[in-house]
Amino acid sequence: MNFADEFKGKRVIVTGACGIIGGWIAKGFAEAGAELCLTDRRSDALIAAAETLGGNPLTIVADLTDAADMERFASEIAATWGAPDVLVNNAGIYPSGFLLDIGIEDFDTIMGVNLRAPFLLSKLFARQMIDRGVAGSIINISSGAARKMRRTVVPYCVSKTALDRLTKGFAIELAEYGIRVNALEPGFIAGSEVSALPDEHVETVISTIPLGRSSSMADVAQAALYLASSAASYVTGATLTVDGGNSIGSLAVFQAKKSAL
Repeated sequence: MNFADEFKGKRVIVTGACGIIGGWIAKGFAEAGAELCLTDRRSDALIAAAETLGGNPLTIVADLTDAADMERFASEIAATWGAPDVLVNNAGIYPSGFLLDIGIEDFDTIMGVNLRAPFLLSKLFARQMIDRGVAGSIINISSGAARKMRRTVVPYCVSKTALDRLTKGFAIELAEYGIRVNALEPGFIAGSEVSALPDEHVETVISTIPLGRSSSMADVAQAALYLASSAASYVTGATLTVDGGNSIGSLAVFQAKKSAL
């Protein structure tokens, strides 16, 4: 889908912009002509991310575990832009550990970044949109883990399930203002500097994905652009799954014994 004219002059916020998914989404909007605000807690990585995009995107370092810092972030956007047109709540963390071993502080941090931050940021920026008469779009980056429990990352799964419900809640309450709220579930991505994955694990996961490959920038960015575009003007409260069929089932079930009829 061509979004060449759709986002020129549109103001787009991407949280967790230094991660793989955040970077892909930011690049997609940048290539479509949007004005960007990138935010992350890592200042050096944020500067590097902005340099790769060009166009002098706005960069704001923010701690999404700190409510006061998120309010300061929103105030900077209000002073600079008035209101965004699109908010992408992408920032998230994926720590691993068995439930019997996870401390309450770690549990609270997972919920803070993955659920509490999207709640507060959606609330803050939706109010700006309403005040400015902006019929905006909010996109929450979810996961197939919202529907499929994964051993050793149960709090992450719980946070994404709750995020899906929060998405629908905001969608139904913001509809009267013309603000659409949707969730996007990207497919498997082979790790990052923050959460590296062994090659053996990557190969195993890819072998179980029905379409036989990991996710790409085009898969993720095009989906985000669609949800924020006028092409999705009648879409709200929805979850768009772009994962090669990974969440519908597994190929790794007695495949060697199967044969065509």
